[in-house]
Amino acid sequence: MDGSARMWIGTIPAFDPDVREVILDIDHLSADPAELLVCVLLNRGHEGEEGVFHLLPEDLSARYERTGGRLRVRLLTHRGSLAADLGGHPESLREHLAGLPRDPFDDDRVVLLTREVPTDFVPAERDGHHQPVILIDHAGGPAAPAEPTALFERREAGVAVVAAPVPPSA
Repeated sequence: MDGSARMWIGTIPAFDPDVREVILDIDHLSADPAELLVCVLLNRGHEGEEGVFHLLPEDLSARYERTGGRLRVRLLTHRGSLAADLGGHPESLREHLAGLPRDPFDDDRVVLLTREVPTDFVPAERDGHHQPVILIDHAGGPAAPAEPTALFERREAGVAVVAAPVPPSA
C-alpha cells in the first residue's frame, strides 16, 4: 500500500475539532518491519489523557520535510535504545534495524519509517518544535481517514503523540 494512504491531515474531535493534525496510521499486525519497530517503541509511551500516550523525543521523534507540494514525515529513534527492546522479538526485526539509514542530522538516530502525502498544509512551529505527529495504532489493516476516531472511541485503537523538533539547520 502507498504510504500516502497511511498518512493524512485531519482533525481528531476528542482532541480539538478545530486543529488540523498530521496523522499516521500504524497497524500492529503489519507485515512491514518498520511499522512493527514503531509498535515496539509505543510501549515506551507515557499516558496523558485517557488512551493518549506521549512519547519522549529520546524514544521516538518525528521530522517534517516539504518537497514541492508534498509533506513528508520521518519517524526517528536511537538505534541502541530500540535494539535493547527487541529481546523477545523475531530476528528479522533486529536484521531490519541493522539496515536502517542514519538520520542526516544526528548519527545516533535512525530513520524508522517515512510517509508522505500531497498537501499544502504547513505544520505549526513554536519554540523549536513543529506541532506533534499523531499516531493512531490499532490491529487489523490500514484505517481509512474517518476510521481512527471511531476505533479510538470503541477503544480499539490508541493514540500516541510524537514530538517533532525542528532540525538544527532547518
